[in-house]
Amino acid sequence: MRIAVFPGTFDPMTLGHVDIINRTLNMFDRIIIGIGVNASKQTMFSLEKRIEWITNVIKSHPHVEVKSYEGLTVNFCEHHHARYILRGIRSVGDFEYEKAIADMNRMVNPNVETIFLACSPEYSSYSSSIVRDLIRNGGDTSQFLPKEITI
Repeated sequence: MRIAVFPGTFDPMTLGHVDIINRTLNMFDRIIIGIGVNASKQTMFSLEKRIEWITNVIKSHPHVEVKSYEGLTVNFCEHHHARYILRGIRSVGDFEYEKAIADMNRMVNPNVETIFLACSPEYSSYSSSIVRDLIRNGGDTSQFLPKEITI
């Protein structure tokens, strides 16, 4: 069974994240959206709210699920028998950052492969961080977030 983990904080999940999920649905038998919990990272939205939102976003995809985890992503993968980590890449800067993490993950667990997927052009210019700034300043987020996420 081909199982992939799509890790992140998803604070909040954007249409770019949804694009990566939708484009990989046929590549894997099961996709686990892994919400990484990092005690030192302050999030805008609670873990419970992010799980609720993502569950609503993916409800029409029975082989996609959402789970939270603490610790190393490769350990989470091993626990769920996932052999793949999915990462969306928006730019060269993203690639350099993500490659360093992928290299470390491969050294820690050589049985887990990282798959980089270039995001669709319409999603390459923004991130969850930029969307959070928009939210903080009362901007309209409708073109950046799935309709299931209401702020």
